[in-house]
Amino acid sequence: MKMKLSELPVGEKGVIKNVLGEGRVRRRMFDMGVTPGAEVLLRKKAPLGDPIEITIRGYELTLRKVEAELVLLETEVAQ
Repeated sequence: MKMKLSELPVGEKGVIKNVLGEGRVRRRMFDMGVTPGAEVLLRKKAPLGDPIEITIRGYELTLRKVEAELVLLETEVAQ
């Protein structure tokens, strides 16, 4: 199932399929390791949903909700 990183439930995993955005924002995401093919685990969300904490490539990363909305994931459908 495809969804944005900002929509992923806490404790769930997904694989990055695409990173939207242009210029500096997109480059910054790539520099942090947020690239297509990387597996992401959503560890925590702040009470109001911003920021979020993920595990990617073996380290913890905190993203703003605006940044997380630019990341498209493929997830497994929970049965």
